Amino acid sequence: MLRIVITTLGWLGPSLVFIAAAGRFFRTDLQDVWFWCSVTGFICLFLYMLSQWRDIIRLFSTRQMRYGSLALSSIVLVLGILTAINYIASRQNRRWDLTAAKQFTLSDQTIRILETLEGPAKILVFNRENDFDRLRMRLVEYENVTDQVSVDYIDIDKQPSLARQYQIQTYGTVVFEYQDRVERVVANTEQDLTNALIKAIEGTERTVYFVQGHGERNVRSAERDGYNAIGDALGLDNFLIETLVLAQQPEVPADASMIVIAGPRTDLFEVEIETLQQYLERGGKVLFLVDPSAELEPAQDTNIRNLLSRWGVTLGDDIVVDGSAMGQLLGTDASVPVAADYPSHPITDRFNVLTAFPLARSVEPTPDGTSNLIAEAFLQTGSQSWAETDITRLTQTSEVELEENQGDRPGPVTIGVAVTSAISNSTSETGNVTLSEQGESTAPPEATSDASTLLEGAANPSGETQNIETRLVVVGDSDFAANYSLGIQGNRDLFLNIANWLTQQENLVAIRPRQPEDRRITLTADQQLRIFWLSVFMIPGVVLGTGIYTWWLGRQ
Repeated sequence: MLRIVITTLGWLGPSLVFIAAAGRFFRTDLQDVWFWCSVTGFICLFLYMLSQWRDIIRLFSTRQMRYGSLALSSIVLVLGILTAINYIASRQNRRWDLTAAKQFTLSDQTIRILETLEGPAKILVFNRENDFDRLRMRLVEYENVTDQVSVDYIDIDKQPSLARQYQIQTYGTVVFEYQDRVERVVANTEQDLTNALIKAIEGTERTVYFVQGHGERNVRSAERDGYNAIGDALGLDNFLIETLVLAQQPEVPADASMIVIAGPRTDLFEVEIETLQQYLERGGKVLFLVDPSAELEPAQDTNIRNLLSRWGVTLGDDIVVDGSAMGQLLGTDASVPVAADYPSHPITDRFNVLTAFPLARSVEPTPDGTSNLIAEAFLQTGSQSWAETDITRLTQTSEVELEENQGDRPGPVTIGVAVTSAISNSTSETGNVTLSEQGESTAPPEATSDASTLLEGAANPSGETQNIETRLVVVGDSDFAANYSLGIQGNRDLFLNIANWLTQQENLVAIRPRQPEDRRITLTADQQLRIFWLSVFMIPGVVLGTGIYTWWLGRQ
C-alpha cells in the first residue's frame, strides 16, 4: 500500500506543477488556484524524493551522475545569470532605437512638452482590441518620459457607452484630457499625437496675422513661392491664420498674438509704420522677413529701416554669399548661405539641423545697443561666407569674390536678430508708454488703455500670468519659409521656433516630430521571380550539396 502511495506521489507532483505552469498562461483569472496547485505539486515531489533517499544517494555516487551533476550545475549557473540580468533589466528599463530615421524615438519637442506638464494628462485610445498595438508602442514612450501621463485603451465594441460619452465616431480616435480641456484626434503618427496634446494644453488658438498689401508672401498660396505649407505647419502648432492690410486698420487687432511681415516688395507706408510702432510699444510681437533691397520695387525700404533702427536692428545693403561647399549638400549654390552653428538663444536652443536662406541680406544688432532693448543675433552663416556689397555685379554675372577694401564684410554674417524689451520700461525714444517706479502709468489716457488691454490678457494657456514684453524678430530673407524651401527640414522648424518664441511659448521651441519614411521596396514581377528561385531553391540547394559532398569525403 505504501509503495502505491509513493508511486502516486511521484506521478502526481510533476503533473500538478505542469498543470499550474500551463494554467498561468491560459487562465490568468485563476492565479490563486494555480499557485496552490504548484505548491501541492512541489510538496508531492519532495515527499517522493524523501522516500527514495537511498536510491538518490546511490545514483549520485556513480561517475556518470557526477558528470551529469557538473553539467546541471553549469546550466543552473547560466540560468541564474540570465535571471539576474532579466531582473536588472526590468528594474532599469533602457531601449535603443537603431532605426536610421529614429522612428521609435520621441522628438525634442514632444519630450519638452511632456516634461513641462503642470498636471496629469489622460490619454484615451478608442479602437478595436486587436488594433491597440499600433499606438501602444508609441504611447509607452510618452509614459516613460513623465508620470503625469496615463493611457487607457478602450474597445469601442465592448464599451459603446463610454465611446458615446466621448462622442467617438471613428475607430482609432485618441482623446486627450488636460485640466478640464478635451481634444480629439484620429492619430497615426507622433506628430498627430503631440499636436493634439499641444491643443489640449493651450485650450485656445493663438492668432497670427500675415500682413498683405505690399506684395508680401501669400499664406494661402500653394505656388512655389507661396506660404501655405508654413501656414499649415502653424495650424498644427495651434495657430489660427489670418491676413491683415495695415493701411485699412487704425490699429492691430486685439486678438493678435503675432504679426508677420514676410517679404514686402515695396516699402511700408508711414501710417503703417506708426501702427506697428504703437503695437510694439504695447508689448506686441512682430516677425519681419526682409529680402535684400535689390528685390524691392523701387529698391528702397527707408520706412522699414527707420522702424527697425528704433528697435536696435540694422539692415545691410548687401547679399550674403556662401563660399563653402555646404550648399552642395542641399543642392544649392553660393547665393544660398547655409547656417549650421547657431549663436546661443532660446530660438535655436538644441537646434542642430541645417537651414538655408536663398538670397539673404545681413541683419545686425545696433552697435552698442539701444536703451531698454536687448538685441541678440540668433542666425549666422559660416566663416567662409561674406556680405557682398556689389549687388549689381552679383546679380548680373554671378561671379564675385570677397573684397574687404570695397566694403565687403567677411563672415560669419548675422542674418537673424531677436529683440526683447520689457513693457514696464520706456520702449523707445519715441515711445509714449512709460511706467513709474510704483507702476503707475504716465502715458496719455488712450495709450494707457491700449497697454492695459494687452496686460490684462497676458496669461499663458495654463492660466499663469506671464511677464509681458515686446518681442521682435528680423530675418534677412523670406524665401527660407516659402513652399519650395521647406524640403529643408530645418527651415520649417526654425520658422515655427521663431513663432513660438515670439508668442512666449518656449516649451514648444524644439525640433519637431518627423514624418515616418516609407522604406518599402516595390519589386517587379521579374525581380520577385528571381528572389523566389534564389531563396527557395538555389541557396538551400547549395547548402544541401555542400553537406552531401562533405559526407561523401568522410566516407572515403
